[in-house]
Amino acid sequence: MFLIIRKREPLRQSPSRKSKSTSQTIYQISIYSSRAVLNRLLTMEEKSSSKTQGKAIRCKAAVCRKPGEALVIEEIMVAPPMPGEVRVRIICTSLCHSDITFWKMKDPPAIFPTIFGHEAVGVVESVGEDVDEVSEGDVVIPTFMSVCGECADCISKKSNLCSKYPFKICPWMPRYETSRFTDLKGQVLYHFIFVSSFSEYTVVDVCNVTKIDPAVPPNRACLLSCGISTGFGAAWKTAEVEKGSTVAIFGLGSIGLAVAEGARLCGAARIIGVDINPNKFEFGKKFGVTDFVNAANCGSKSVSQVINEMSGGGADYCFECVGLASLVHEAYACCRKDESFFKTSGLG
Repeated sequence: MFLIIRKREPLRQSPSRKSKSTSQTIYQISIYSSRAVLNRLLTMEEKSSSKTQGKAIRCKAAVCRKPGEALVIEEIMVAPPMPGEVRVRIICTSLCHSDITFWKMKDPPAIFPTIFGHEAVGVVESVGEDVDEVSEGDVVIPTFMSVCGECADCISKKSNLCSKYPFKICPWMPRYETSRFTDLKGQVLYHFIFVSSFSEYTVVDVCNVTKIDPAVPPNRACLLSCGISTGFGAAWKTAEVEKGSTVAIFGLGSIGLAVAEGARLCGAARIIGVDINPNKFEFGKKFGVTDFVNAANCGSKSVSQVINEMSGGGADYCFECVGLASLVHEAYACCRKDESFFKTSGLG
């Protein structure tokens, strides 16, 4: 939610918006996470979609004009969806570290002015032509990974990388390479990885939305579009963690904890969490973490050596959830080497 962003960098109110304070604006946006407000929004959407369908909508968004600068709450115009697209009223959005990474980035593929945000949940306000997967009033999660459902990769059970609309860092809509955002002066505002959820309304391709049960709390559902599905899916779908196995997780942030939950539900007998913050161990226990290694307190031993010793030769599955090359090396070094490894690697 915008409230989360404010903790990192103060939000400024647009000069043209003098009637309401920044704190009021943040409150109005973040309160959409409540269940009662969601029900009211669904009712409102049913009544108002006929009035706005096919027309541009004027709304508020957190716009980043330059790299590293504070996001500014501005009024913008959101164009109606084109064929194959969906316009969504954002209910709740969270902050992913990827947003911060691109916010700081001064060179391409970063481009400004832009509207960040990609972990969100919302209500379909209107749909473009040739869209029958979702309808007005549906509660959906926007995702930056496209699923056309038709190409060989989408049909395959071994891949989730759509070849018809492949993921790329692009400031446009995937089908038409144009933007649906402009400011009140008519300047184009760029999209962020096909979602741009730091806006009251956004337009996404129908291949980038997933319909969900409206009973799911919005402030939980928004996490499913990126961090939670990434970690949980890595353990459950990609690695297919086996019952009784040992798992090592490097980094107990949201993705690492999601990996732990996925491994726990897969039946892992031992889940070793690695982090430099010992306070995360107690929290990690709720997600199935059974052992903790403080990476900053291993003495003369490397983290991989510690894990190899405590697991009797290494973990069956290792997940690096921080994004550091050094930790990737450590994770690989403490992954148990079985007979199949030596055969496939040519070492035996």
